Amino acid sequence: MATTSMSKTAKKEIPDVGFQALLLKILKGKARLKRPKDATLFSQGEKADAIYFVQTGKVQLTVVSPQARKADLATLGPHDFFGEECLVENALRTSTATTLEPSAVFRIEKSAMLHAIHLQPAFAESFVAALLARNVNMEEDLCDQLFNHSELRLASMLLKMSRKGRHAKQRDVKVGGVTYKKLAKVIGTTPSKIVSFMHKFRRQGLIDYKGDGEVTVMPELLTDMILRP
Repeated sequence: MATTSMSKTAKKEIPDVGFQALLLKILKGKARLKRPKDATLFSQGEKADAIYFVQTGKVQLTVVSPQARKADLATLGPHDFFGEECLVENALRTSTATTLEPSAVFRIEKSAMLHAIHLQPAFAESFVAALLARNVNMEEDLCDQLFNHSELRLASMLLKMSRKGRHAKQRDVKVGGVTYKKLAKVIGTTPSKIVSFMHKFRRQGLIDYKGDGEVTVMPELLTDMILRP
């Protein structure tokens, strides 16, 4: 299974829910957890009984379909929250949460979180706004993963990399640090497929490269390929 988390549209800004002030007011039902890289905080299908707030580090949310297709829902950092499905009665985890680096998170039990929302209307309002904004972002990312072919996603990613920090109309752009493994993880496919696509792009004159490393991208030709019906 491979993963990706790309979106072509601008992300909606997620409001600050003020979780630091909230944590100070919650005295019961709160625990601070320190976890190493690649630690699983909860798994898809488990009973949802707590919400989490990231203090330090990064946490990735992933989901696996019945057909065993895996997709990244979000990568979260300090001040982000996750696991909010626990606020629905008898809910199960809809995703798996894994640390991408050593992280510290606060685990707030369902009853404690519901009590805080009930007693603090201002917090409740900002929490709901943040929840809606993030759900919109996740939906856009999933649509991109489901409806864009891996080959087109790779072409779009190479084009984006070639234009980063450069004039959009520059003809041939050299992009460093490009590896099959890195591209496969971002695009959501296997390294072998990336190799196949890259060879095809080179035969078509869209890019030029010699193995992993630096790739020369022809932005105008690559754009024509992406827009071709």
